[in-house]
Amino acid sequence: MKMNGNTILITGGGSGIGRELALRFHALGNTAIVAGRRKEALEQTIAGREGMHAMVGNVEDPEAIAAFAKRVVAEHPALNVLINNAGIMRRENLTRTRDLRDAEETIVTNLFGPIRLTNALIDHLAARQNAVIVNVSSGLAFVPLSGTPTYNASKAAIRSYTVSLREQLRGRVEVIELAPPAH
Repeated sequence: MKMNGNTILITGGGSGIGRELALRFHALGNTAIVAGRRKEALEQTIAGREGMHAMVGNVEDPEAIAAFAKRVVAEHPALNVLINNAGIMRRENLTRTRDLRDAEETIVTNLFGPIRLTNALIDHLAARQNAVIVNVSSGLAFVPLSGTPTYNASKAAIRSYTVSLREQLRGRVEVIELAPPAH
């Protein structure tokens, strides 16, 4: 991946790993677009930084993702790097019957979100020079934490998806897995 001169979209850019990636890539001379659900957090990330932009978006809604992707490309036609970082991690107790809402939201955010956003942007990215897709998985995809089983599974799934994506896009779009350590 070329380290400067890119236009980079980072989901989950209002906090944590996404925020730090945005700040560091911006410092290297890239245009950084941080995306997320909380406008205030995104505004804090870009505050006082020329070449950083905030866009509110929700990776949980398929229609919203398609509209968001169109808006990103219209406002930032130089977009050539997508970092799928948005994610949620919730503790779950598997020892009794439970409401599966947390598990379902985790899968939608951590797996379907990146798949849908990649799908919505793939034609644009494939036509750009130095195009890159980075999918953030986790060390927990390799060594699961028992209290977060669906999170672990979603990160293992995004890891597997990334391997397939890399093979299918070989020679057209660079595909990178970023697997932060468990702790």
